[in-house]
Amino acid sequence: MVTMALAGVLAMTGCATSSLLEGDRVTYTPTTKTVKQVLIEDQLVAFGRPAQPLPNMPAHSVVIVGEKQSYVLSQGGVEMASLLTNLTPQNIQVENDMSFYSPKNDGYFQGTMQLSYAKLKDEFHRSDYQYFLQHGGKECTTDSDARINAQRFCFTIPIKGGVYPQVSNLSLIQSKYQPLTKPYAVTIYTQSTQEQMQQSRQYGGRSGVEKLVLLPFALAFDVVTFPLQLLAN
Repeated sequence: MVTMALAGVLAMTGCATSSLLEGDRVTYTPTTKTVKQVLIEDQLVAFGRPAQPLPNMPAHSVVIVGEKQSYVLSQGGVEMASLLTNLTPQNIQVENDMSFYSPKNDGYFQGTMQLSYAKLKDEFHRSDYQYFLQHGGKECTTDSDARINAQRFCFTIPIKGGVYPQVSNLSLIQSKYQPLTKPYAVTIYTQSTQEQMQQSRQYGGRSGVEKLVLLPFALAFDVVTFPLQLLAN
């Protein structure tokens, strides 16, 4: 009888211990999380062309001149140059955030540039409409445009390029051209997939993702700017 009673007590103790352990158990669920990492934040100063051809870049490259870095387009530059030289510069606007993706964080980026061109309807010529037809311009007249009898056409240009150091003649460019009517931000970002063990019990958040730094090509250059004054949206 004593043996049976002792066995019963041990069994009950074992159940209680097991219950206690299970009650305090913290379960982990593996998850995949994609994190956006901003690599560069900059401000647009001007659009231009390299004064001299750059190695491994097309002859007609376009440069987005920034305060900190230069962004040389290896794709989309011809289309950008055509718009900036064939249309009236003061009627051109940048319609989207210049936020470009660097898949490998290796100094190369990709994205799109969305530009619009607007002026009063009676100022358009037949050659303007012919240009829009040939270069993918789509009418995107807004209610505000229509109220003043204006017309707007939009262009979407896929681009690729590389990050270079600040141009050598930035001070000259800044002294030659008036500041833009609104600040235009240039951002280069990448994305990373992190395997995380997420606790089923929340005891606090993780620290934020540290910003990374792109290593630009070791080459500075002069740029010849386009006569462009961007308008506010």
